[in-house]
Amino acid sequence: MSMSAICGLFGKTRQGWYKQRSHVENKVLKEAVVVELVKEQRADMPKVGCRKLHYLLSPILAEHSLSLGRDGLFDIVAANGLQIRRRKRRKAITTDSNHPFRKYGNLVRELVPDRSEQLWVSDITYIQLKGQYCYLSLITDAYSRRIMGHCLWPSLKKEGPLQALSMALSSRTDKGLDLIHHSDRGLQYCCADYISKLNASRISISMTEKGDPYENALAERINGILKTEFGLDGRFESFEQAKLVVQKAINVYNEQRPHASIDYMTPQQAHQQNGVIATRWKARKRLQKQWVNPEPLLTESKDK
Repeated sequence: MSMSAICGLFGKTRQGWYKQRSHVENKVLKEAVVVELVKEQRADMPKVGCRKLHYLLSPILAEHSLSLGRDGLFDIVAANGLQIRRRKRRKAITTDSNHPFRKYGNLVRELVPDRSEQLWVSDITYIQLKGQYCYLSLITDAYSRRIMGHCLWPSLKKEGPLQALSMALSSRTDKGLDLIHHSDRGLQYCCADYISKLNASRISISMTEKGDPYENALAERINGILKTEFGLDGRFESFEQAKLVVQKAINVYNEQRPHASIDYMTPQQAHQQNGVIATRWKARKRLQKQWVNPEPLLTESKDK
């Protein structure tokens, strides 16, 4: 039986059959290209979600005369088993506010930063090693989301936060601008050495007051991003291995990861801006009362 006769049995012309076959082949090829591009992006950002992937891949696909909607990307990711499965993180206590040092008031409850190096937020999170823990101190610019200083330290002593602060101070671009340092009331941030370092740099001191995590929500959010998207929630064989992974994660976070809360710019790009930066998401009702809107926690869905 000829090809024309076979096509006729299914109500199609020979030309229509070849056109449909070509469409299917192009679709398969396009999907293969997208899967490889997703894997390339996740080599550095293992847990980046579909919404950010769509933003990152769209210009690359356009260079090859290809286009793909966000839902289409989600379908390809799901069909190829590339969804991100979040696991719950247990909360470790890294704050000890039961100490005799002075505790400062919250200066930033109503503040929405409109430039970089106007407000820094600080926090400490734990990193799990084989049989023990070490602790990562972070100082983040609230406007640009750029991590200004960090230090991985074997204990919760003040040396870790002090080294993170020294790095952040050396990263400042304009030391003449007013700057607020916001943290919880932990011993590390209230001790004499830390306060003296802030005072010497003429940095205003702000601290949480009620123990509410939303008073330092952005710092908590950065911790979550590094752990869930960059693998810092895993267990490392040694302190040296953890230190290498932390350094790479922060470099990629600052220079490659787009943020919906800063118009899909990277923190490095946003740090050069001034004025209010547009957000690409709608704040949940429970976030609207905060002094600054951190990027929301995301789950793998078509809204991602």
